[in-house]
Amino acid sequence: MSDTATTQDETTRDETPQGDQPDEPASAEQRMRERRTAAYRKAERVLARVGARASLRERLARLQEAAPEVYDLDEPADLYGNGVVEALEARVAALLGTEAAAFFPTGTMAQQVALRCWAARTGNPTVALHALAHPEVHERNAFREVAGLRTVRVTTEPRLPTAQEIRGFEEPFGALMLELPLRDAGYVLPSWEELTEVVEAARERDAVVHFDGARLWESTVHFGRPLHEIADLADSVYVSFYKSLEGFGGAALAGPKTLVEEAKTWRHRYGGTVFQQFPTALAALAGLERELPRLPDFVRHARVVAAALREGFAEAGLPWARVFPEEPHTHQFQVWLPYDGDVLLEAAVRQAEETGTYLFSGPWEATGPGLATTEVTVTAAGLEWTAAEVRAAVADFVERLP
Repeated sequence: MSDTATTQDETTRDETPQGDQPDEPASAEQRMRERRTAAYRKAERVLARVGARASLRERLARLQEAAPEVYDLDEPADLYGNGVVEALEARVAALLGTEAAAFFPTGTMAQQVALRCWAARTGNPTVALHALAHPEVHERNAFREVAGLRTVRVTTEPRLPTAQEIRGFEEPFGALMLELPLRDAGYVLPSWEELTEVVEAARERDAVVHFDGARLWESTVHFGRPLHEIADLADSVYVSFYKSLEGFGGAALAGPKTLVEEAKTWRHRYGGTVFQQFPTALAALAGLERELPRLPDFVRHARVVAAALREGFAEAGLPWARVFPEEPHTHQFQVWLPYDGDVLLEAAVRQAEETGTYLFSGPWEATGPGLATTEVTVTAAGLEWTAAEVRAAVADFVERLP
């Protein structure tokens, strides 16, 4: 599911009737959205409190509290990318160890710009990527339709491409794009050795390497390397400010200074040099200050939660259940259960309504007849759960299934 789809699914939109037209009865889907929203807000226990699901009042209050810690609020507001936006760009470049970074309003824009800049430099507009990469699945062919790029799919397996697949690919490409972690496959990462071999294989083919690092922030535990060492493998890196850092939105493209300066020109052409972005920039700086240092703890506890989920389902006698990856690579992972998605959604919401514990607060997606999957995220709220409490919540959830 795309990030946009997730956000829309996990928030309730108030439908205001127009004029004197009678209210239309809410659909079953809308009623479920309303129940989920109410259950989430009232729940005493969840594995993650996600900023995107908070009220406007809550979000603004958090920013007002955090902003003085990260920037001098007596400074003038930004205009067309200066001021606080430049401060954010400098902070990202320092964290990733790159010469420069450019702020973008969206990751979709940032990556189009990055790859079209590289295409002009390499003379090859072909981008090699995974079949489940975000531009392939969630961006309506934007690489082709807007940026004039051509994509080729290196693999469809639920893992990152291998060095052997890169070396043996049957046609040339100018850039290799690696999504780290690969979200739609289960937030999976390669090993550090596998990643370095893949990068080396791409360079052997005279291709540049771009990291779709929307969630790169939480990859350090799995790789056992600091952010700057991971980013150093690539020619350019995109990072997001809202997927793990609880920002309002926005992204950054980091890399060589000459590339970043060219990217800023294309940012202007794309309409991405916005008049003022100080709320988004401040929220991003607050995320780097407050959330980034906590992500390793979230990753480590996600492994505790994942193991407890597996044990809980086994103890409950569920005929088939899977947590993937078995040991999560980040603080997010998938759970697969042998039921229709609407059955699992109803059980999850009822558990929250009746007990105040919302174990699976995300949507369930059908992946086959009688099979559905959901994503589990562990943040600060999840750190309060012991393994025994997770197993107990699983047992209670399973009792609500037919």
